[in-house]
Amino acid sequence: MDLTGLETLLLVLAISCFFIYSTWDKMYRRRNLPPGPTPLPVIGNLLQIKRGEMVKSLIQMGAQYGPVYTLYFGQRPVIILSGYLAVKEALIDQGEEFSGRGRMASVDKIFDGFGVVFSNGDRWKQLRRFSLTTLRNFGMGKRSIEERIQEEAQCLVEEIRNYKQKPTDPRNILGQAVSNVICSIVFGNRFEYEDLKFLKLLNLFNETFQLMSSTWGQLQEIIPKIMEYIPGPHQKINPILETMLEFVSKRIKMNQATLDPSSPRDYIDCFITKMQQDNEDPTSEFNIKNLLVTVLNLFFAGTETVSTTLRHGFLILLKYPEIQEKMHKEIDCVIGHNRSPNIEDRSKMPYMEAVIHEIQRFSDVIPINVPHTVIKDTTFRGFTIPKGTDVFPLLCSVLRDPNQFTTPDKFNPGHFLDESGCFKKNDAFMPFSTGKRICLGEGLARMELFLFLTTILQNFTLTSETKFTESDIAPRMTGFANVPINYQMSFIPRVA
Repeated sequence: MDLTGLETLLLVLAISCFFIYSTWDKMYRRRNLPPGPTPLPVIGNLLQIKRGEMVKSLIQMGAQYGPVYTLYFGQRPVIILSGYLAVKEALIDQGEEFSGRGRMASVDKIFDGFGVVFSNGDRWKQLRRFSLTTLRNFGMGKRSIEERIQEEAQCLVEEIRNYKQKPTDPRNILGQAVSNVICSIVFGNRFEYEDLKFLKLLNLFNETFQLMSSTWGQLQEIIPKIMEYIPGPHQKINPILETMLEFVSKRIKMNQATLDPSSPRDYIDCFITKMQQDNEDPTSEFNIKNLLVTVLNLFFAGTETVSTTLRHGFLILLKYPEIQEKMHKEIDCVIGHNRSPNIEDRSKMPYMEAVIHEIQRFSDVIPINVPHTVIKDTTFRGFTIPKGTDVFPLLCSVLRDPNQFTTPDKFNPGHFLDESGCFKKNDAFMPFSTGKRICLGEGLARMELFLFLTTILQNFTLTSETKFTESDIAPRMTGFANVPINYQMSFIPRVA
């Protein structure tokens, strides 16, 4: 190699080193961020996260770096909050500063900041206020929605009887039953269990949940710029979401063709009417894009989280028949066999209430929470978090905080019972998150869990030929969602 060639090579190496150092320096040497592992250029802290075990890795790093630490997803710093006290301080005590919605690579391309779940600023405020009011008008938290759930629970019981005690995977029927409740509000009607097109749509919901939680989905969140160009199962998420939006679009067009503004049938009718009323207002966020995404948000969240929690619950009760037996005794004592359970029974059934709370705590369906962001430069525990920085308040670290729960990694209804056997609240119970971004369907979900589970146990004993272990019932604690193992079970009719 001649001198000129050597000089060129050295110059290229020098420029490359300068570029790498500049990138690292810009990425890492930010003033007064919380501590954390040293990131690498481009891939950030990817190497500190065990393959396929994102949630477990985040919890372990919390033990190493403290309850507030910085992690780099690619070149982007994110703040991780671990433990009840840190999450409470951020989402409740400084709730306004932490009220923004953070980025989520798996869905951002499709949702693009639209809809009630993934929007920010005035758009979010308008959509959330409208959605809460409209859902309440259609009975959420009232007697009318209770009656809808009771009716669907009875339909579910009759469908289960058709199985004639044969072993079955409960995923489909639970998804259909739970989805029918939110469908009655959003679309104005329920779907029959024999509707194969609707079942196919619900299976897409479940597939999305699983893809987002898979190793591929985890990599997509950590290094999104790179994963965008890498083939793999994660590339199916956007096409699935587009298919779901097509279904919602068809329903919206049906409503538009038959709309009577004086007599709204469902959430879609109310939103369309609001769009027409605000069509001259340039500040209004009531448009077709927000309608499409918000309906899908409600449809998805109102279906998958509750049905997944029930599937976890069934699996747990198969593992612990003695707990199921205690629940049967309480049902027989308070309700009997001659009437349907109602929401007023909940206050008289402390053991049922404790078991349901513990199912939610233990199953921990959304362990890392949907990301937040700070809406302005924020001082938190002596650190400075710049405006627009994403924050992950780890719900798993709250629901498994050893300072709040005596046996955090074991299923124990006693976490929610006092010495007298009465139901005991716990401020660290945050399966719906907390603060300004708390799930707007919390009341509906809690009502569904109680009425569906109580109605099924009133009528059936849950059994399985498989002997499940503690490892089988333990949540996987991998990515975005905790999905239970596939299992078969039988519903044995109870004799009155």
